[in-house]
Amino acid sequence: MPGRGIPRPEHWLRQWADTHPEYRWAPEPPGPPLILNDRVAALHAAVSESEESAIIIAHSAGCITTAVWAAANHAGPVRAALLVTPPCVRSFEPDDPSDIPWPVIRRTLPFRSVLVASRNDPYTTFAQFEQLAEDWGADLVDAGAVGHLDSATGFGPWPDGERLVGRLG
Repeated sequence: MPGRGIPRPEHWLRQWADTHPEYRWAPEPPGPPLILNDRVAALHAAVSESEESAIIIAHSAGCITTAVWAAANHAGPVRAALLVTPPCVRSFEPDDPSDIPWPVIRRTLPFRSVLVASRNDPYTTFAQFEQLAEDWGADLVDAGAVGHLDSATGFGPWPDGERLVGRLG
């Protein structure tokens, strides 16, 4: 589940999708504009295409999409989620074609989850990450000062993230 933008080829999410043929995009890039209902529908379709339980891997706004999808009683077949640097958003730009402002879901997710937090994310304070982890019932992983954990902050390969997915499996 990508964030707001299109993951560049060097982004860890793109690299993981390219090296794991069993991974599915929801939605398939290019993605924008970021319409919440479209993103929730894409996630539901991706999860529903197989009876095998899934692990959702979400970055940035994809984490918010995951929480909204889960709150709409779409719990299965999902066994876990890796939620990486969710933004603390009220809205994006006023001329954005999306249907934001998005709701910030403040209830426990119906599956195990890990929230990866950064100490210097431009979109979320560490205290906000802690509150989201508590609200969602997620284990909090302090990744240190890693910005938004994206290609702009130097994250192409991200082996620590792959280990987290392995532990969720």
